[in-house]
Amino acid sequence: MKKYLLAVQFDESAPQPSEAELQAQQARTGKVTTEMQSAGTWVFVGGLLGSSATTVVHPGNGTTTMTDGPFAETKEQLGGFWVIRCDDLDQALAWAEKCALACGAPIEVRPFEDAQWD
Repeated sequence: MKKYLLAVQFDESAPQPSEAELQAQQARTGKVTTEMQSAGTWVFVGGLLGSSATTVVHPGNGTTTMTDGPFAETKEQLGGFWVIRCDDLDQALAWAEKCALACGAPIEVRPFEDAQWD
């Protein structure tokens, strides 16, 4: 089986959801995660704090520098993700559809490279 990253694309420039909307969203995404676990597809899930909590470590000339905030200046940031195990891309896309509907945000689907440690 291959592993896929289902990445939630969060628009930080959009109005923030109300507490009730946030709780409803969390309930919907929790239901999808439980469904993934029951299907044996789920590997890991995680939500992320906003980009203001980011520190970026930049390499250069054998040393590093650190800066606050995201590297890319964009309104869309990674808001959370699922790592799943599926037979193929079609199965991963089917899960991504459920995730997009549950969280109300675009989902980027990206396969992991085949690794020796799998």
